Amino acid sequence: MSTDTPVDWTGLAPQLVDAAQQDRAWYLRIARELVAPGDRLAVDVGCGAAGMALAIARMMTCGRVVAVDAHPAVLDAARDYIHAEWSDPRVRVEPLRANIPAEITDLRDTLGAPADLVWASAAVHHVGDQQAAVTALAGLLAPGGRLALAEGGLPEHHLPWDVGLGEPGLENRLHAAQDRWFARMRAELPDSRRMPYGWTEALRRAGLSPVTTRTALDEQPPPLADTARRAVLEALAARVGRLRPTGLLTAADLDVWDRLLDPADEEWLGHREDLFRLSARSVHLGVRP
Repeated sequence: MSTDTPVDWTGLAPQLVDAAQQDRAWYLRIARELVAPGDRLAVDVGCGAAGMALAIARMMTCGRVVAVDAHPAVLDAARDYIHAEWSDPRVRVEPLRANIPAEITDLRDTLGAPADLVWASAAVHHVGDQQAAVTALAGLLAPGGRLALAEGGLPEHHLPWDVGLGEPGLENRLHAAQDRWFARMRAELPDSRRMPYGWTEALRRAGLSPVTTRTALDEQPPPLADTARRAVLEALAARVGRLRPTGLLTAADLDVWDRLLDPADEEWLGHREDLFRLSARSVHLGVRP
């Protein structure tokens, strides 16, 4: 969420639209569980392409959903996606630029009312002081309002353990490198502080109760549809590209990835019928008393 993070949000914006389309069914399933009949104001913080904002809107009978992000390129992608996907005048879906938690007071004033539901997916971990961000988001809620954090779970897997090139366990080593990159990214954030406890405890420390967690399996078995296959290849290429200059992947593994991600190579992953998507996503929910 901070504009100082080393993540290239401008370059990632087109991928966020693809992700919103790929995750549509998951968003709808979670939104169906989160939205209450009387909800009139919901906020999607770190909205990406607004996939979840639209899913929440589809579960509401009237009111508005505010899709919040700090990055202009991301908000442009969200605005375009909302324009293409939404036309129901009973529920307004509005993009809004704001930085969390620095501009939380302004956001509260801009909303004009306390929120019934605040959703933040993979957003809070981009803030240096995560507990301060959770507490600030909890402050947006009306009594009985819910704060839902989609953080944690298990990383997405796509490949068999042995792909036939290099040492087996290639994707496991990619996840390990990603963990080390993530630790570096967090250490470099402004006002970075460790949060040596879980997201449910962060919600409790923000004054919310009760607090619960739901973890859902997200699975697309092989063979993948062409759109899903393309999304997997793009996601792997983006991750390898981000890690390439860090020194966190060995030269041998990079050589293998170069072959697997090269459409001109006979080992290109796009030729394989055994690609899949498998992950577990956790949503932590706290209620304002």
